[in-house]
Amino acid sequence: MKLMLRFMKPYTARIIITVILKFLAVISELFIPYTLEYVIDDIAPTKNMKLVALYGIVMVVFAVMGLFFNVMGNRMATYTSKNAIRNVRSELFEKTMFLGGEEFDRASLPSVISRMTSDSYNVQSFLGIVQRMGVRAPIMLLGGIIIAGRMDISLTLVLLCMIPVLAFIIIFISKKGIPMFRKVQGMLDGIVCIMRENISGVRVIRALSKHYYEKDRFEKQSDALAESDIKAGMVMALPNPVMTLFLNTGLTLIILIGAYRVNSGVMKTGVILAFLTYFNMIMQAVMGINRIFILYSKADASADRIDDLLSIKNSVEDLPEDANDGTDSSKNDGSDYAIIFDKVSIDKMGLKDISFKVKKGQSLGIIGSTGCGKTTILNLLLRFYDPDSGTISIDGKPVKYYSRKALRQKFGVVFQNDIIFNDTIYENIDFGRNLDKKDIEKGAQNAGIADYIEGLPDKYQHILAIKGMNLSGGQRQRMLVARALAGGSEIIILDDSSSALDYRTDARLRENLKKNYPHVTKVMIAQRVSSVRDMNSIIVMDKGRIIGYGDHESLMENCETYRETYNMQMGEEMCNAANQ
Repeated sequence: MKLMLRFMKPYTARIIITVILKFLAVISELFIPYTLEYVIDDIAPTKNMKLVALYGIVMVVFAVMGLFFNVMGNRMATYTSKNAIRNVRSELFEKTMFLGGEEFDRASLPSVISRMTSDSYNVQSFLGIVQRMGVRAPIMLLGGIIIAGRMDISLTLVLLCMIPVLAFIIIFISKKGIPMFRKVQGMLDGIVCIMRENISGVRVIRALSKHYYEKDRFEKQSDALAESDIKAGMVMALPNPVMTLFLNTGLTLIILIGAYRVNSGVMKTGVILAFLTYFNMIMQAVMGINRIFILYSKADASADRIDDLLSIKNSVEDLPEDANDGTDSSKNDGSDYAIIFDKVSIDKMGLKDISFKVKKGQSLGIIGSTGCGKTTILNLLLRFYDPDSGTISIDGKPVKYYSRKALRQKFGVVFQNDIIFNDTIYENIDFGRNLDKKDIEKGAQNAGIADYIEGLPDKYQHILAIKGMNLSGGQRQRMLVARALAGGSEIIILDDSSSALDYRTDARLRENLKKNYPHVTKVMIAQRVSSVRDMNSIIVMDKGRIIGYGDHESLMENCETYRETYNMQMGEEMCNAANQ
C-alpha cells in the first residue's frame, strides 16, 4: 500500500478533483429517487401536470449532472492511474538497468518481466477502480441509508442489520485471497521463464525434436498455474453469490414490510418505490466495495512484489557521475598500466587469487575450458560484481573509485551472447551514442563487415531482425565487433567474439586490431589458441585459477595445458585451413 501511495502522491490535486466530481455525481443520483417520491406522494394527487413536468425536468437535470460528473471523474481517475503506473514501470525499468549482477541473478529475468507487466497491471486496475468506486460506493451507501432513514426508519433497520454481515464476509475473504494471489503471481514467473527459454531456443528444440517434451513441460506449469488461479478465483468469487443472497433476502423483507405498512396506511406508495430504488443503489455500492476488495487482494500481492524489487540495494555501490576522479594518489598503482588485477577472489563464482597486469596499448589473451572463470574476469572489470578480496584497477585507479558511467565509458565490449536489435545497421552500431558516421564506417571496416553492408541495397539503413536472425553467425559477431570498435574506447574486450568466424576472417580481424588500434588496450577471451597466440601476454585459466601466464613462447615451454591445447588445435586448424 505504501508503494501505491508513493506513486499517487504527485497526482494529489487530480485525485482531490476526482473525489469532488464523484461526490457531486453521487449526490445528483441520490436526489432522483427522493424527487420521485415527492412527485408521486405530494404532487401527482394534485393533478398539476405543469408541476409534474417541472419536477420531471429537475430529475432529468439531476441525471445529466450525474452522468457528466461521473464521466469527468472517470476520465481523471484513468489519467491518474495510467500515469502512476507508467511511473512505476519506468522506475522498475531503471532499477533493472542498474541492478548489480548478484541482485539481478537473485531477482531473475522472468520475475522482473512479470512484475513489469502483470503485477503493474494489477496495481493499475486497483488504482483505477478505487478512484471510481472508492468514492462513489461509500457515499452512495451512506447517503442512501441516511435518506432512506429519513423516509422510513423501519425499512432502514433491515438494511443496517445486513451491512455488518456483508462487511465481515468481504474482509474475511480478502485476507484469504491475498496470499493465494501472491502464489499465483509467483507461478506466473515460472510460465514466463519457460516461454522465454523456448522462444530463445526454438531452433535447438526443433532440431532435437524436443517440442513435445517442452510442450508437456509448459502444460504442467500452466496447469499448476491454472489450478492455483482457479482456487484463488473461487475464494474471491464467493462473496458475490453470498452477498446477492443476503441482499435479495433483504429486498424481499423490505417489499413485505413495505407492502404491509402501505396497506396499513402508515407509509405512502411513493416512499416504498423510492426506497426500492435506494436499496438497489445500496446493493450496487456494496457490490462495488466487494469488487474493490477483490482487486485489492491482487494489487496488494503485486505491489509487494514490485516493492521488493524496487527496494533491492545493490551490493555494487555507485559513485555520483560528478565524483572526483582525482582520487587519493596512494590508491594509484601506476598510470602505465591500463588493467591491474591484484590477488582478486570471488568465492560465489569460484575465482581464486587472480593477479595480472596489462600495459596501455598492449593486448591480453585469456583462454581456458568452459566455466573456468574467463567471463567472470570480464564481469569484474566492468564491475557487474565486486570481488570478495583483492583490488582491480583501471588506469592505476581502483574501479570502486569510478562512477559507473565513467568506468564503462572506457570499454568497448562484445559479450558471448550479445544482442542485436530490430533496427537499422547504423543504429545497431551507433547504439544511441551519436557517433560520427566516419567512426561507424571505420568500425565496420575493421570488423570485416563493411563489404557485406555496402553490398546491401539500403546499406547502413538496412533493417536487422530481432537478435540478428537475418544474419549468419559470423556476420552477427562482426556486427557486434563493429559496435565495440566504433566507440573509440580505451579498452576493447572481445569475449569469445570470433567463435563463428572462419580462420582467415579471424586472422584479418586480429591484424586490423593490431594495426589500426595501436594505442587501445585489447583483451580477447577465446577458446582458440590461434586467436590469442599473438597477444603480448596470455592467461591460461582452469577451475577459477591462473595456471599459466606469459607470452606464447614461454607458455609453450612452461605450461603443459597450453602446450597440449595448442598442439591439438593446430592440427585441426591446418586441416580446416587446407579445406578453405
